[in-house]
Amino acid sequence: MTKAGSTLAAAPAPPRAVRLPRRRGVELSLLVLAVLLSVYGYCAVGLARSGTVPPGAVGYGAGLGMLALFAHIAVRIRAPYADPLPLPIGVLLNGLGLVLIYRLDLETPGDQAAPTQLVWSTLGVGLFIGIVLVLRDHRVLQRYAYVCVVAALALLALPILFPAVNGARIWIRIAGFSIQPGEFAKVLLAVFFAAYLAANRSALAYTGRRLWRLQFPTGRVLGPILTIWLVSVGVLVLERDLGTSLLFFGLFVVLLYVATGRTGWIAVGLLLAVLGAVAVGRLEPHVGGRIEDWLHPFATIEAGRGPNQLAQSLFAFAAGGLLGTGLGLGHSILIGFAVKSDFILATAGEELGLAGLAAIVLLYALLVERGYRAGLALREPFGRLLAVGLASIVALQVFVIAGGVTGLIPLTGMAMPFLAQGGSSVVTNWVIVALLVRVSDSARSQYDGREAP
Repeated sequence: MTKAGSTLAAAPAPPRAVRLPRRRGVELSLLVLAVLLSVYGYCAVGLARSGTVPPGAVGYGAGLGMLALFAHIAVRIRAPYADPLPLPIGVLLNGLGLVLIYRLDLETPGDQAAPTQLVWSTLGVGLFIGIVLVLRDHRVLQRYAYVCVVAALALLALPILFPAVNGARIWIRIAGFSIQPGEFAKVLLAVFFAAYLAANRSALAYTGRRLWRLQFPTGRVLGPILTIWLVSVGVLVLERDLGTSLLFFGLFVVLLYVATGRTGWIAVGLLLAVLGAVAVGRLEPHVGGRIEDWLHPFATIEAGRGPNQLAQSLFAFAAGGLLGTGLGLGHSILIGFAVKSDFILATAGEELGLAGLAAIVLLYALLVERGYRAGLALREPFGRLLAVGLASIVALQVFVIAGGVTGLIPLTGMAMPFLAQGGSSVVTNWVIVALLVRVSDSARSQYDGREAP
């Protein structure tokens, strides 16, 4: 060996490949826990109401368990690196929603909603399985951005042709069958916003005119997406569906901020939201009445007309205390016709207490966090924006509904994801979970056999 060769430093060893764990066993264990908790809740309702275990407990547990197992097998086959948390969270929230609806059905023998909700839940899980098996790459959706936006606008406009229900034109009812097209439109618009902003993010962030500290993109770049958003929100205002209008507005602002990285869009969004709320509240009597109820929730009691829905909801939360009255032992049915839909969170708050309500909110927060985590782990912008958009839909919806039934903000009339009665809502939320599973699988599999971040 030469002297020069003896002084050469040893070359650094190449980085050792890291094999990421698939964690499907963790997912299966959590699914078993989710099913057991749902069955326990079902049995608790029967024991509280009649002192016996409900006769359908075994069938309910077996059905929910089979749905969870089939979904798990689909994920294991087609999305082996997917995050193990979204699917169990969806099963637990859906199972708890079925328990709460069944509990309220006992108070309304002539209006049984749990069997129908179970059918819709089965359809939602079936759609989840189909998406996981068929959609091998989420980036395929980017090709159909304009198809999605046309379909979304058509779905939003369709209820205008049908009679209003409870003051809003958001339902399509034909021969006893009803759907809410706006629920499906929100996913389609999330795909379009993500695709358009991913393709134009540089132009949105670095071109246009500067006004004070804000730099506005050119009309050529911002115009198409702003027009689509204004048309969709305008249709929703005509339908008096202001909850979904607020959801679309928040989704638009969040994705615009994520795409450009400019915090000024958050300030502009909040300002426009306040101005729009004031204008619509003064011009639309239906919305104005809800704002009055929010400002003065006990006015009807003082006038001798009895408590309104919001007041009864506040009474239910107060009666729940820290640990709740117990499943089946509350009186939230006094809220009225919307207790299984808009106000189902009040039933959870009364019978599970602050502890149970906090656990439910944490489940939603964890689902949203896993969506954001999957988006941040991706290298390509469309998947990142899509994951953030889908997770933001859940976050905004939970905030709007929970804020409305607790008196934090005016009531808007939307369905709590997975918990509330509503077939269109539960199916759409299973689609969101399926897409988050697909995105999370892509995010983790891109590091398979390489150095993990």
